[in-house]
Amino acid sequence: MRFLVVVVCFLCCCYSAEENKPIQTFVIPHSHMDVGWVYTIQESMHAYAANVYTTVTEELSKAADRRFIAVEQEFFRLWWDTVATDSHKKQVRQLVKDGRLEFIIGGQVMHDEAVTDLDDEILQMTEGHGFLYETFGVRPQFSWHVDPFGASATTPVLFALAGFNAHLISRIDYDLKDAMQKNKKLQFVWRGSPSLKEKQQIFTHTMDQFSYCTPSQLPFSNSSGFYWNGVAMFPDPPKNGVYPNMSLPVTKDTVQAYAKTMVENIKQRAAWFRTNHVLWPWGCDKQFYNSSVQFNNMDPLMKYINQNSKEFGVTVQYATLSEYFQAIYQSELVWELRGSEDFLPYSTEPHQAWTGFYASRNVLKGVARQASSQLQAAETLFTRYRISFPDGPVAKDWALDKLRALRWAVSEVQHHDGITGTESPKVANMYLQHLMQAAMGVDELLAALFLLPHNLNIPSILDSRYHRKGVHQSLEQHVIAYNPLAWNTTTIINITVKFPTAAVFDDDGQPVPAQIQKSAHSNVTYDLFMMVELGGLQHRKYLIKFSEKLCSGKSKCGQTYKAKGVLFERRNIRDWLKTGRRLLPVLNECYKLMFDQDTNLLHSITDLQVKRTVRMTQDFWEYHANGDVKAGPISDNYIFSANSSAVRAYKAVEMEIIPGKIVTEIRQLFYREESDKDYTYSITTRVPDCFGRRLQCHRLEQTYSLGPLHLNTEVILRTSSSLKNNQTLYTDDNGYQIMQRTYRNFTNNTLARNYFPMVRTAYIEDDLSRLVLVSDRAHGVSSQRTTRGHAPSSVIKPTLWMMLGSISATSKLYQREAIELQHRPVIMPIDQPQRPLKVENPRGRSPVRSVVLPPNLHLLSLSIPGWNYSSDHDVHLSHIHSGKDLHSEPDYDRVLLRIMHLFEEGEDPELSKPVTINLKDVLQGIGEVELLEERSLTGTWNITSLQRWKWRTADTLETNNKRCWSCGDEAFTVTISPKEIRTFFIHFASRNF
Repeated sequence: MRFLVVVVCFLCCCYSAEENKPIQTFVIPHSHMDVGWVYTIQESMHAYAANVYTTVTEELSKAADRRFIAVEQEFFRLWWDTVATDSHKKQVRQLVKDGRLEFIIGGQVMHDEAVTDLDDEILQMTEGHGFLYETFGVRPQFSWHVDPFGASATTPVLFALAGFNAHLISRIDYDLKDAMQKNKKLQFVWRGSPSLKEKQQIFTHTMDQFSYCTPSQLPFSNSSGFYWNGVAMFPDPPKNGVYPNMSLPVTKDTVQAYAKTMVENIKQRAAWFRTNHVLWPWGCDKQFYNSSVQFNNMDPLMKYINQNSKEFGVTVQYATLSEYFQAIYQSELVWELRGSEDFLPYSTEPHQAWTGFYASRNVLKGVARQASSQLQAAETLFTRYRISFPDGPVAKDWALDKLRALRWAVSEVQHHDGITGTESPKVANMYLQHLMQAAMGVDELLAALFLLPHNLNIPSILDSRYHRKGVHQSLEQHVIAYNPLAWNTTTIINITVKFPTAAVFDDDGQPVPAQIQKSAHSNVTYDLFMMVELGGLQHRKYLIKFSEKLCSGKSKCGQTYKAKGVLFERRNIRDWLKTGRRLLPVLNECYKLMFDQDTNLLHSITDLQVKRTVRMTQDFWEYHANGDVKAGPISDNYIFSANSSAVRAYKAVEMEIIPGKIVTEIRQLFYREESDKDYTYSITTRVPDCFGRRLQCHRLEQTYSLGPLHLNTEVILRTSSSLKNNQTLYTDDNGYQIMQRTYRNFTNNTLARNYFPMVRTAYIEDDLSRLVLVSDRAHGVSSQRTTRGHAPSSVIKPTLWMMLGSISATSKLYQREAIELQHRPVIMPIDQPQRPLKVENPRGRSPVRSVVLPPNLHLLSLSIPGWNYSSDHDVHLSHIHSGKDLHSEPDYDRVLLRIMHLFEEGEDPELSKPVTINLKDVLQGIGEVELLEERSLTGTWNITSLQRWKWRTADTLETNNKRCWSCGDEAFTVTISPKEIRTFFIHFASRNF
């Protein structure tokens, strides 16, 4: 449990919105079980988590009025698969059927909301929801987001699209929560998306100052409050069964004191809400591992309160979350509306801004996103394979096992103490191990899908080896590039090789434009840049011919350009007396970048489309953070606490420019001290040479490295520009929508409270231009005066793409650019450099047919989930309740398809319009679509049967839930409106074409 309790006293007489009625209290038993934090998942299962579900199942079965809510599905699924007996499973099914055990949220984890990506939030919910629906026929309809460090506006949108009726949050700014409590505004209707409006509005309950834990300060007992089972023990439970901090049992001598304390707390809470219904969470971190002790003490306490309800003015009952929200819904009050603003960043008190975790464990953040991208690529490739070659040699069960392992690993790290970087080192290692092991398994799957022959009539991709006549037979290597996006792309890929000379050919034997140069990170390797053209969801094979000798002519090198660098003298900042005198230009069709030879820093960028020059500098600065606990809050994995403004983190800069015909690379090395041999920071900027090619010239790719860092420092990459942005910054919420971040002054901690999470995108703008950065992982960003920066830590090498242009031009680009960075082509070397085995003429292999969506639509998912349940809910329930053997084989014929509209309403004159497509036509490159059914976001609801609660607001609008299947008369035609995510089950015909 990681929050501060602020004690506020109110007069007990101010307890009810309806003075003549007793306060109706909904006691909701729960256990908050972090999927990793201080202890690993395995340690938690051993110490307490398994016992929670074992003992809760047994105790709920003893009394019909008892309730419990289960939140994090990873622990429940582990218990169900490895611990639960047949008797336990039978009891659970009955408890779920009776509504006494309720699954809340239903995802694998309670995901973080600040630094998680849209793709991964949907994945982890889909994983949990699929299991629950297949196993029990239940579909979670309420959230319990009590512990993420701030609340995103995207989360309620996703929950609404998944079919939820109400949303519950807790961690918002302390001062805002205090104001909402006093004004009885802790409950509201949230319209998280400005484009979807009422289509996704959801009732939201904010927990009061006590958050999700029962108050623990009891004057007559010890500090564990209403937790009679005490505190969980690691690694092993005590042999005598006596746990630390076990509260006094409820007896005839203590029941009155317990009742008085509980009633006073209930009345205090009631004063903060508009109805006379009080949600009283009973539980906390790692509770209910000995549920018999818990319920056997609470039962007589609640009985005593109800027997004296007239005196107390309070009634109590065990309840699930749905029972509480049902009571609120039936009150038929008109609720205040909240727009698309979020609750980020989050502060617990004036000097504790939880903005440090935006950058904590940056390596883990990067690995998690990379694994997610790899999973998405493998899902699409396996889906194509299954549809085209259902009897191919890649075993479907083996393939699905590989995919499920990575789905699980990517899902679990989305936990609010996972990707946030707020976990212990051993838990971080656990996440990394799970991700890397599962990623290796998916690498094996990708190799099999690429390399194995699909059937006897179609040869393996390895069978098409060839050699051009007249080319010296040197070492050769084959590489496959796969485009996992449903857009055609022409892009540059980079392969590390060990030879100074290379020629590249495509699968038709044609030379491919390429460039080779010495690596920026190694003296013994080379960077080989290749320009590839790939259709949507298409892969191609490339042949690389190496030579240990330099090229002597075009016939031997193909179109490969050997690039050489120009090294500039190291510049010490103490000599920066006059700058801007010697500017060196680097140009392409979009930009002119000017580098200052007096400083070796970027000086300016000219947008050649509008002929505007923006002064711009990039370098590294650092905050000296508080590391003394006695001096106040320290900067740690959660909190950012700087002692003063940032200072320059280097004293000298070197620069090397490598002009090229594919890309020009600028390498800047920053030295902490003038005499240092090794650099501490670096920026590598790649400017694509697009003249006469179909490459996108607006994309400036940057990779930067940091570390090792000094203790108690927070380092930023500072991008200073001449744009007059009035300290207003724009960042994305989970890669879904852009939020305006206006700089605010606070009495305390203004610097830290003006950092915001950037998941994919951040930009600043003035009236004429916009400067955009998109990233391959989450960072913290801020606009402090005229600067903006990222606050990562440790030795890391993130990638950024930078764009400068008019607001209209960048509006058309940044969403797609962020996705193209996240889902770059998958590059797979399929052999080692070797002598050719045989000489053949090129085989004319038909390339895989491409799948292409309009530029404002994104293929969010194309996968075979494998869950086996009937699309007809009544049929599925009858199967579950039949009592027959419920074991079923995975469904390999059902394909899950999600398509997302990238643009906000009104963002672009053309691209923001609704888009009508025929899915049969769009997907014909994969196969013939035979059946199409629209589903909820996680697939468990048929959209036609999903009827969400309609909460009353002052401007209640009639929500149009009807979807436009056919805006013409043609079947399989759907219209997707701005920011919509539409989900479908698709079945393809058994034979293609």
